[in-house]
Amino acid sequence: MPGTAAKIVVSERQQSLLQEFSKSRTVGKGIVQRATIVLLGFAGIPNEEIAPQVGLERQQVGIWRQRWRDAWNSLCVWECTEPHRLREAILDLLSDAPRPGVPATFAAEQVARIVALACEPPKSSGRPIDHWTLRELRDEAITRKIVVEISVSQVGRFLQQAAVQPHRKKMWLNTTEKDPEKFRTEVEKVCRTYLDAPGKAALDGTHTVSVDEATSLQALERNAPDKPAQPDSVPKQEFEYTRHGTTTLTAGLDVVTGRVVCPTLAQTRTEPDFVGHIARIVDTDPDAEWIFVVDCLNTHMSEGLVRFVAGRCDSSVELGKKRGPWHPGIDGHAEGVPLGYRPSDPLRVFAETQFVAEPDRDHLRDHPSKTPAERELQVGRGLGGATAGIHGLLQQHDGPPVRLDLHGEAGAEEAPRELCGPASAHQIG
Repeated sequence: MPGTAAKIVVSERQQSLLQEFSKSRTVGKGIVQRATIVLLGFAGIPNEEIAPQVGLERQQVGIWRQRWRDAWNSLCVWECTEPHRLREAILDLLSDAPRPGVPATFAAEQVARIVALACEPPKSSGRPIDHWTLRELRDEAITRKIVVEISVSQVGRFLQQAAVQPHRKKMWLNTTEKDPEKFRTEVEKVCRTYLDAPGKAALDGTHTVSVDEATSLQALERNAPDKPAQPDSVPKQEFEYTRHGTTTLTAGLDVVTGRVVCPTLAQTRTEPDFVGHIARIVDTDPDAEWIFVVDCLNTHMSEGLVRFVAGRCDSSVELGKKRGPWHPGIDGHAEGVPLGYRPSDPLRVFAETQFVAEPDRDHLRDHPSKTPAERELQVGRGLGGATAGIHGLLQQHDGPPVRLDLHGEAGAEEAPRELCGPASAHQIG
């Protein structure tokens, strides 16, 4: 009868796994079928409409909806206590019940030892490899006499059931902070900044921006134009390319909107470069409050940056002795910003700016200055070929497309331009 079907409740993580199983080509057909039933039931589709889509009877669809409903509380316990085993728990729930037959070939202890072996580094077993392969695991399990004989595919099934992937790696950052309480406090401050960003943006328009640099980006130009797509032929790209050196991309990500704010290309990432980048971001909305999340690189906590923030916030606090004659002073614009990057009009409304430092071990140190010609990457009217990769990336900024002049063809007398905001007529060649 309508209205008597079991109600389906699914958490966000469970829904993600169910969608993965419903589209998988490696799990059994029954798993794919039952994951689809749960997802369609969660979408509010009645059993009568689900049945023809999955090739089952209405009563069979109702059985699997009931099984999911009855086991949902247990799945939530797994998700909260041992989230890494949630995949295994859902697979067990959607699998067939145990049936009578011959005893299992491998005991639970043998399976556990094979999985534990996959979690060990291969070098501890004297094997000259960086990560385990299924064949190497099979050979080592036999060498250690865990099993007498086992196939490579069976080892893969054991690892898949345990959600162990020894062939994959992810990067992680090890902290150098020795005091765990201090590290926890710093991490909580950064995380709280991200969590509070949407509320602050809705309340008073505060911008929360995460800023970092990507260094040593290769400026490559293909030696021939791409060939367009044709029937029975995909687009083709020239294999050979010409190198035009490397550059540094500094970008800020608005953590609320997900937009990249004012990307900057430069040959270096010195203190004036970073101060100039922050100044251009603040100039996009000088009335608002800004919160910048940065790591503890020396240029991110320099004297020039402190003086710039003090100038923008109209602070009269004594900031100490200046570095030297090479260090630019505050003249009503952004202190530490190269001449070609400064705004044309003085700042009229000061911005309240807050910097949140991410935990790191870098310390403050001076950087020698360089002339703008050495420091800035020219963006001009040169008619040279567009640089692949970087040029395409920068077309995602808010303003109209610009062409990168990596060879200085526009002339040394032409001032470099910023890559954010609407471009005036003289900016586009």
